[in-house]
Amino acid sequence: MAPPNALAFTYLFVPGNRPERFDKALASGADRIILDLEDAVSPAEKGIAREAVAQWLAQTPSDRSRLLVRVNDVTTDWFASDLAMLRGNQPCGVMLSKCESAEQVSAVRVAMAAEAELVALIETAKGIAKVHSIAESRDVSRLALGVLDLMVDLDVPADSETLRYASSQMVIASRAAGLSQPIASVTPAIEEHQVASDMRAALAQGFGAKMCIHPKQLASVRDALQPTLTDADWARRILQAWQDSLATGAAIGAIQVDGKMVDRPVVLRAERLIARIAS
Repeated sequence: MAPPNALAFTYLFVPGNRPERFDKALASGADRIILDLEDAVSPAEKGIAREAVAQWLAQTPSDRSRLLVRVNDVTTDWFASDLAMLRGNQPCGVMLSKCESAEQVSAVRVAMAAEAELVALIETAKGIAKVHSIAESRDVSRLALGVLDLMVDLDVPADSETLRYASSQMVIASRAAGLSQPIASVTPAIEEHQVASDMRAALAQGFGAKMCIHPKQLASVRDALQPTLTDADWARRILQAWQDSLATGAAIGAIQVDGKMVDRPVVLRAERLIARIAS
């Protein structure tokens, strides 16, 4: 069974025009598989890719909760056909490329099953400007950052402070709206150290998952998300002490662990660290 949205850490892309890779992607162990109809597919092959995805979805009755389709953005000629295909292949999640408003999210949700995951991929200045209203939409499940397209739209380099600002806005918008931590952008390099380094940097910014373009990247993302042994031991001791105090039946405001005061925010931090173990 796929983990719930809050515990989905790895989102693996597979080109929609490469159906021979679909089963391999599903077997990769990624928390989510994204069948891509957008950037990975040339305009000449959009129809071919859409049909390949539709045929495979029709033959894949199980694990649907792990599947998303990245549809072309609402301004393209392919958007309506992508949505029509989705209506006939439910339940299946969706990643909306170049999302720029809550209204766009709602336009996609009407073609989906109520329980299916809808990820808004933010990759333009307009999307960042509207990210709080997008996050607050009842139709969105999670936000994701498409940093490569955002760099092009803003005409800035990878180390731009503007990109860090945009990332912060997504993290804050997600938290304020009660969503899971946003999904970090892809790393073009396959090298383990680079993928892990990028994930650690994203984690420090407040992201809690990562999009991947190759199965070899999955382990690096999971490793980077793992708490250190010291942090994990600390979290377990905090939670055990908190549970022991609860068992006494007394009202708890704060307890003492290792000579330090521990209250509810510290317990929540410990719970989140434990949730990442063996992600």
